[in-house]
Amino acid sequence: MRKMAVLLSGSGRTLDNFHNCIKAGTLYAEIQVVIANAVDALGLKKAKQYGYPAFYARDNEAANQILAGYEVDLIALAGYLKLYTPPAHLKRCVLNIHPALLPSFCGAGFYGHRVHEAVKARGCTVSGCSVHFANEFYDQGPIVLQRCVALEDSDTPDDIAARVFAVECEVYPEAINLVDLKGVDYFWNRVGA
Repeated sequence: MRKMAVLLSGSGRTLDNFHNCIKAGTLYAEIQVVIANAVDALGLKKAKQYGYPAFYARDNEAANQILAGYEVDLIALAGYLKLYTPPAHLKRCVLNIHPALLPSFCGAGFYGHRVHEAVKARGCTVSGCSVHFANEFYDQGPIVLQRCVALEDSDTPDDIAARVFAVECEVYPEAINLVDLKGVDYFWNRVGA
């Protein structure tokens, strides 16, 4: 069972999903602490309502100081909108979910609705999401799981976002369970990183 820290910047929809999956017994993890880089993030309020320790941290250093007080072996980025640098002992233990099929529509500036707008503008017939380990570059760490969704010509970026988020809610917990089963090093070694 993974002991997770959840880092977020906004509404906490992914935190909601993690919490519900843990309660349902489908996510084999414990949330030790929730950290937001936005002082007014709704996700912080939700974390407190769920009973998780929840903190605002203005930058990586502040976040890592908070993490030092908790037993954590996995950090899940859940809509965290900054490039995160973990403490050295957790360097390979940071997971992220990206709302597209990597390596497409990724990198600096490609997050949230911007991704879905780019998918629509390109005329893609599929999109999806990718759970991957994070490193010092946006969206370039080893991929753990990906899931594809079919798109219709009439889909708006909002339609694409809704379809992809529904799949994210399934895939992210599955990926965490897979990391728990196979171990972190399996994924890093698989790509020769």
